[in-house]
Amino acid sequence: MNKIKWKGGALIAPLPAVMVSCADKDGNQANIITVAWTGIINTVPPKTYISVRPKRHSYSLIKESGEFTINLTSAALAGSTDFCGMYTGRKVDKFKKCGLTAQEGSENRCPMIAECPISLECKVTDVIPMGTHDMFLADIVATHVREDLIDASGKLHMEKADLMAYAHGEYFALGKRLGSFGFSAVKKTKKQGKKPGVGK
Repeated sequence: MNKIKWKGGALIAPLPAVMVSCADKDGNQANIITVAWTGIINTVPPKTYISVRPKRHSYSLIKESGEFTINLTSAALAGSTDFCGMYTGRKVDKFKKCGLTAQEGSENRCPMIAECPISLECKVTDVIPMGTHDMFLADIVATHVREDLIDASGKLHMEKADLMAYAHGEYFALGKRLGSFGFSAVKKTKKQGKKPGVGK
């Protein structure tokens, strides 16, 4: 099918719609900002980023404190996620308004969101002006996972988290699992009667 050419734009999708919690350098003035411009950029050391407009209330808190926490969101938190992206923390206590619980972290002074299935505590290493947004490049210094997502053997079952995604202004609950990493190679080797790794 033919494709219609548009000018360059921010149209990678889906993206995680995360609630980023932050606070000032003393751990006060806790706030939440919803961010979709985020992702993993390195494995060892584990590094991430968030991009935030300088005029946002959370921007100055993160720049002052040098830390933030990325809280992954579930479908049940869609309303809170949207609210935290629509209203400013200068005027609204988003924890109180959304009925969210501020939970003490282990490495940061800014709180985690207890209702979120996974929280990643982050320390800013660089602030990079990009244009409309500044990128906060950060080390992931601690990861907190809800207990019911981990089985007796210690395996993480992310499918139980009911994670939410964002695509072009809309929120989506993630659908059915299509396979695990490497499933295409396993399927191919079984069909050909070969053992995984043969022919590499």
